[in-house]
Amino acid sequence: MAALARAVSQLEHKGFASRLTNALGHEIERLGRMVPANITDVVDRAGESAIRTAFNTALRTLSPRSSTDQRIAHKAVATLSGTVGGAFGLAALPIELPFSTIVMLRSIAAIARASGEDLSQPEAALACLQVFALGTGRENQLALESSYFSVRAVLAKSVSEAARFVVNRGLADEGTPVIVRLVSQIATRFGVVVSQKVAAQAVPVMGAVGGAAVNYAFIDHFQSIAEGHFTVRRLERAYGPQIVRAEYDRLLAETRAKN
Repeated sequence: MAALARAVSQLEHKGFASRLTNALGHEIERLGRMVPANITDVVDRAGESAIRTAFNTALRTLSPRSSTDQRIAHKAVATLSGTVGGAFGLAALPIELPFSTIVMLRSIAAIARASGEDLSQPEAALACLQVFALGTGRENQLALESSYFSVRAVLAKSVSEAARFVVNRGLADEGTPVIVRLVSQIATRFGVVVSQKVAAQAVPVMGAVGGAAVNYAFIDHFQSIAEGHFTVRRLERAYGPQIVRAEYDRLLAETRAKN
């Protein structure tokens, strides 16, 4: 119950925008929606490219073997790459974002292994990729349903079909509609967070130091989401999805009633 309560907090109550506000001292909540249309196109393309690269990495190079949780080291690398984004601005995004995303994916994979996931199984590897679609926040935080389980439900069919396709046919045809649909669904939600990241880095006087702070918040956000996500999956394996969902919803309702 304690682990599940932490997962509810990680998955439902602290979005990326609030992390940026805490890190930078600026109100970032709505900046992602203020990115100009021409820049939004660049962000969307960069986000989809990053998720496509992460998809290939998830299914080709993530080790199923147990390894230490190098969360601090991954934070350091992602933070360093943020100095590039801060120093060179939007021009660096097509290079910096895929690199940061792969660093985050490897950190997510370490968290998954620590929670008992077998990354030799395509479904488990894709659960790592799924983290990038979670924790994007919602318009109405008082809504009764869980945003976490809502997104999982939306992605469930695509994840299942993609995992089945990879088991049967491998990665020979990455342009198949099954794969393209999953990448697009995840990239769309990932783009919300990327837009907030770009908006924060566009704040005047951010520079390289500000870019590093933004990337620190960026990877910290997804590490926290991953920890909550794989805690829920671990508990589902131990106790069954129905009881975990029921207790999750009860804890979420209690928390929102207090607020």
